Amino acid sequence: MREKSPIKRAATFIAFNGLSLFAFFSVLIIPFIYGLILTFTDWNAISDTFRFIGFANYATVFSDKEFVRQFLITIRYVVISAVLCNLFAFTIAYFLTSGMRGQNLLRGGFFIPNLIGGIILGYIWKFIFANVLTQLGKGFGIAWLKTSFLTNPDRAVWAMIIVTVWQYAGYLMMIYIAGFVGIPRDVQEAADIDGAHGLRKLGSVTIPLMVPSFNICLFITLSRCFMAYDLNLALTNGAPYGSTQLAAMHVYQKAFMSKQFGVGQAEAIVLFIVVALISVTQVLLNKKREVEV
Repeated sequence: MREKSPIKRAATFIAFNGLSLFAFFSVLIIPFIYGLILTFTDWNAISDTFRFIGFANYATVFSDKEFVRQFLITIRYVVISAVLCNLFAFTIAYFLTSGMRGQNLLRGGFFIPNLIGGIILGYIWKFIFANVLTQLGKGFGIAWLKTSFLTNPDRAVWAMIIVTVWQYAGYLMMIYIAGFVGIPRDVQEAADIDGAHGLRKLGSVTIPLMVPSFNICLFITLSRCFMAYDLNLALTNGAPYGSTQLAAMHVYQKAFMSKQFGVGQAEAIVLFIVVALISVTQVLLNKKREVEV
């Protein structure tokens, strides 16, 4: 068969991938580069002109105690949410691949919360925390439920964590189910013959073979939780007293509410770098733990 000329190969590539590449560069690459340039300017999001000020915005970011405080709150929220999301998702997936009755129906039920948008989800749970749970607390005499989680600085973050776990656990569950189903049956039968049952089989055979699923799920939870904004806005809006204002919300307010677009964009770049480093690091570390069958 005669090999296609470079022009024909280029035309074929553009025909099949041109639209996708155009959308990718238009929506992601070009805005990212433009935003990176703006971090070196004093643009206030209103003026038609701006001047370059070097790394002054980045210096402002690291000297902003409020941003540092909210970034630490975000770290706490991300770590606890990631652990609980994956723990619940793995546990649910384990039981829903055991052959129990109605497991397909239960899979659909656990997955449904992920289909609800963050804004709607936030308002639904805001009503639950402020009205439903408080009424239950008063009706059954449960002291810690009589006041809303959202009015207490120490419990408001936990309210966000609860909603996050409720939203993402079902989605991660599907990935873990795929991992369970993908474990070769002959490996499981060999483990049974060798006398590995229950927790012994789970710890020695199942979990090592599930490392790729852990890898994917951790990447998803870390990236999504670090960038959480819509749920934060609808559920707490940073209240009470800024105790639940996450880094993404701070970036938005700095850029669009305070009209300090250069500083806000610099904060976004710093947040992006931190998320990228943490996500890539955990992927590389978990890759070394993967077991080939």
